[in-house]
Amino acid sequence: MSRIADRFAALKREGRGALVTYLQAYDPDPATSLAILRGLPGAGADVIEIGVPFTDPMADGPSIQRAALRALKAGGTLSRVLAMVRDFRRGNAATPVVLMGYYNPILAYGIERFCTDAAASGVDGLIIVDVPPEEADEVEPQARAQGLDLIRLVAPTTDEARLPRVLAATSGFVYYVSIAGITGTRSASSASLAEAIPRIRRHTDLPVCIGFGIRTPQQAAEAARLADGAVVGTALVDTLAASLDEEGRARPETVRQVLDQVRGLAEAIRGEG
Repeated sequence: MSRIADRFAALKREGRGALVTYLQAYDPDPATSLAILRGLPGAGADVIEIGVPFTDPMADGPSIQRAALRALKAGGTLSRVLAMVRDFRRGNAATPVVLMGYYNPILAYGIERFCTDAAASGVDGLIIVDVPPEEADEVEPQARAQGLDLIRLVAPTTDEARLPRVLAATSGFVYYVSIAGITGTRSASSASLAEAIPRIRRHTDLPVCIGFGIRTPQQAAEAARLADGAVVGTALVDTLAASLDEEGRARPETVRQVLDQVRGLAEAIRGEG
């Protein structure tokens, strides 16, 4: 059983949803980024999404775009992100790690080489935002051969005709994009989520996690109750950005502030807040 499947099975036995956290690798520098990454499981993250820095992140809002630019300036590359995952794995063999990003860096790296190196580094799944199932014939066989889950995005605009096709090509979990738009700009209503999740569940037994627009502990708890997990990204990226000094460098409290926010989200999802 993969780390992702194992983690969601364990959470189901516990009777609660997952907290899935997203942060951009190398933001604002490799040491701070790795320190946050290492602290996430202890703060309550059940699954970790690591953003791969890219110059043209079409699905990401202004906050994550700025994070990607900071990361690129700090030297973030796909090979260095894989090295960061290897460093993380030296101290944590259990927490699922998902890389989230775009196809261009993978193509430049070499698809077969990337999938082999990602699996060897301890990556469990991939979210490649700009590769729909219909265009995944190059990467999908290589990823599956290495045991990497391919996590697909399902949006409010994914219609009934296409939904089964997308879900049939998905493994690990389903990422439900709760709004028609970019990350961090607005939030979906509970009513719309309560309508959308059963529609997805009719076509798959995979866990469903809700992302895009979840900012507060209360929203995270509600999303984890309606689905199987809540993905929080922009809110964490904003906290990190607000902690930086005038030159964009981490302050002594940067790591603590991000991890404290994760603790608050985790406590809400677990009903401890």
